Amino acid sequence: MTNQSSDLRFHEIFHTNVGAIEAYARRRLPADHVSDAVSETFLVAWRRLDDVPDGAEARLWLFGIARRIVANLRRSGVRAERLHLKLVQEHGVASQPASPDDASAHQRDRVIDALATLSEDDQELLRLLAWEELSHADISTVLECSVNAVGVRAHRARQRLADALSTESDPR
Repeated sequence: MTNQSSDLRFHEIFHTNVGAIEAYARRRLPADHVSDAVSETFLVAWRRLDDVPDGAEARLWLFGIARRIVANLRRSGVRAERLHLKLVQEHGVASQPASPDDASAHQRDRVIDALATLSEDDQELLRLLAWEELSHADISTVLECSVNAVGVRAHRARQRLADALSTESDPR
C-alpha cells in the first residue's frame, strides 16, 4: 500500500470509528484515561493498518484492540487505587465525601455494583450487549469466539447479574 493510500485509509477508519471507540472507552474508564485509550487504539490501527479489516468489520477489530488497552489501563488503575488506599491508611489522607444521589442514580449504582461482582469476562460481554449494542455475531468477532458461545455466555451472564441484583440488600 502506498503512503498516500495508507493515509487515506487510516483517515477513513479513524473518522468512521473514533466516536464509537471513544464511547466504548468512556463507559469503561475514568474520564482522564479515555483519550489515552482512544489514542493507543488508533496507534495500533496505524501500525497494523494492513491487518485492519475493511468496512464494518474494522469497528469490531478496533473494539477488540480497545478491549485489550482498556484492560491494561484498568490494571494500572487498580494499582493506583491500591497505592491511594495505602496512603490513606498510613498517612490519614481523607477522601472526598460522596454527593447525594437521586433514585435513578441509586438504581444505576446498584446495577454497577452488581455488575462489579461478576467476572471480567461476564462484565465485558454484558457491556458489549448493553452499552455498545452489538449483536451476538459482532461480539463473537470482538471476543474471538463462536456466535453460539456468545449466546450461552450472555444467557449465563444475565442470570448471574440478576442473581447479584436479587441477593443485594436494598435499604429502600
